[in-house]
Amino acid sequence: MKPLLPLITILVLTSLSVAADRPNVILILADDLGAHDLGCFGSNYYETPNIDRLASKGVRLKNAYSASPLCSPTRSSIMVGQHPARTGITSPACHLPTVVLEKQLIASNARVNVANSLTRLKPNYYTLAEALKEAGYSTGHFGKWHLGHNMAPGDTYEPRDQGFDVDWPHTPKAPGPGGGYLAPWNKFISDPNIQDEAGRHVDERMADEAGNFIRASKGRPFFVNFWLYSVHSPWNARQDYIEHFKQRTDPANPQRNPLYAAMVKSMDDSVGRLLRHLEESGEADNTIIVFWSDNGGYAYPPKQTDPEGYADIPATSNLPCRSGKASIYEGGTRVPGIVVWPGKVKAGTNADFLIQSTDLYPTLLQACGASPNADQKIDGFDQAAALYGGVSPRKQIFCHFPHGNAARDAVMDGFYAGSYVREGDFKLIRFYARADDGSDEHELYDLSSDSGERQNLLKEKPEIAARLSVLLDEFLTETEAVIPKLNPDFGKGRQNSDTASKKKPPEPDDLPGGWKNRAGAAVVRDGVLNVQSKGANSFLGVSAGLPAGTARLTFRIRAPQAGEGKVTLLTSPSATETLSVPYKVSGEAEWETVTVELPVKDKTTILRLYLPSGSASVDFKDMVLTPPHGQPRSWTF
Repeated sequence: MKPLLPLITILVLTSLSVAADRPNVILILADDLGAHDLGCFGSNYYETPNIDRLASKGVRLKNAYSASPLCSPTRSSIMVGQHPARTGITSPACHLPTVVLEKQLIASNARVNVANSLTRLKPNYYTLAEALKEAGYSTGHFGKWHLGHNMAPGDTYEPRDQGFDVDWPHTPKAPGPGGGYLAPWNKFISDPNIQDEAGRHVDERMADEAGNFIRASKGRPFFVNFWLYSVHSPWNARQDYIEHFKQRTDPANPQRNPLYAAMVKSMDDSVGRLLRHLEESGEADNTIIVFWSDNGGYAYPPKQTDPEGYADIPATSNLPCRSGKASIYEGGTRVPGIVVWPGKVKAGTNADFLIQSTDLYPTLLQACGASPNADQKIDGFDQAAALYGGVSPRKQIFCHFPHGNAARDAVMDGFYAGSYVREGDFKLIRFYARADDGSDEHELYDLSSDSGERQNLLKEKPEIAARLSVLLDEFLTETEAVIPKLNPDFGKGRQNSDTASKKKPPEPDDLPGGWKNRAGAAVVRDGVLNVQSKGANSFLGVSAGLPAGTARLTFRIRAPQAGEGKVTLLTSPSATETLSVPYKVSGEAEWETVTVELPVKDKTTILRLYLPSGSASVDFKDMVLTPPHGQPRSWTF
């Protein structure tokens, strides 16, 4: 029996050696953080000392891209290494209750039929967490998920179903922190056991929970998936931070919103807290840290109820990049990327090679000695050699975003169904069926001299455009992408598509079907009524004529931010409200259906539909008012 002790010792030492050879991984994903929203990426307004110090220990990636201008598609690209065009998750619809698992076009009354995004990350994928777990890693997910939740017994769409040992705070049905970032979080976190002192930021608490996980993983390599809720809406922050940035605001600086600056600072605080936990654990020198954003910054006014005037100031600016979140211009997908890899990546360096969120999957697997599934197509590239200072294997960046329309494009520049390819400094954008004759429109830019994408070189450089167009076609075919198409039935019985696409904005009191506009500018395009908010009292009104009983208002709505609106009833235009019923929108969904039950007590003459808070612009279509008795009234645009 004597040889047994040495054998056990050898096995223990071998196990410890393997653990030491495997680097830990912390993947920090910010939500809606712009390419220039960090001090280390050029901001002279936002304060991000902790992330700046992180960047000083590794490489700053100057040509880092998300896979999509919206969040869930990019999150899926990180977890499985595939383009959203291939997975079919092409919009942030993964919080919706309906399970959609097949790629398809939506039949609609709009001018262009767009994709119906999948609403779940299919469980058959071999995720980053599953691969690392099989390689011996402890795996913990902290923060926002937004890749699907379980609705029925046997569903397997949540983090613990996709390879994670830990999921905190486990908010599967919430795409964002409903009710706000600051405790109490009862409107956001369903677990009543998760409480904290009033005013504490959820990301700060999340950092402490991740720190506990790191310490509990002692002796075993760990993977921390730290997916921040910041700096997505709702637009709220610590008041002392807001006051601090009010004193530093320069009206001439395009980044000048004190509220958003305060949100960025809290995000940085949380990252700093996580990094301190890592250092105290003694694992910092054996940990790869990746910092990324799921899409570009929100470069539009928040349009929330705000007595101090922040609602009319763009949350951030991505300049010189054009536009922002939800756009396929550079501001929508260019993001800040940082990689720290002690002993491998040279500290304090910059890199210009092309890298996309799909690359994180194969790069991290290779670094950790884990293997992908041979049956799973990998679109990303192992960028380890490029991070060491060598040559990147990536030659092009592709993005497919089959959503949006003319009404959205008018508010969020570039929020239109399209795709792009970047090779070298040239970028070709294809907008589907946008021309008057229903054909695709193309734009070509040289980003080396025109990072703002303002000079379309399509006519000057047709040979480059043609070559890139072929590459884009090949990409779309190979990924089996859903391609938006002109709706052949659009305009029948109303007006032709040319007239519809060029229709002038209606006058303030002249909306279709008798609706009166008491909001901002309104326009009807492609069968959609787009209304811009002017604040808390923005509403649409219509003559109702409802008798006593239970009525119902149903409508389709598309809002870029989560928020709450209301439907009110009045007995006359000058009367006070006799009934007010709230409704909520989740934000970022392509379309969602809202039904409001209206228990009418007295005969009502006026119905008001208030726009949801938090959104600068809202789309409506397919409104139906069902009275207690009689035939429903419907409105199409």
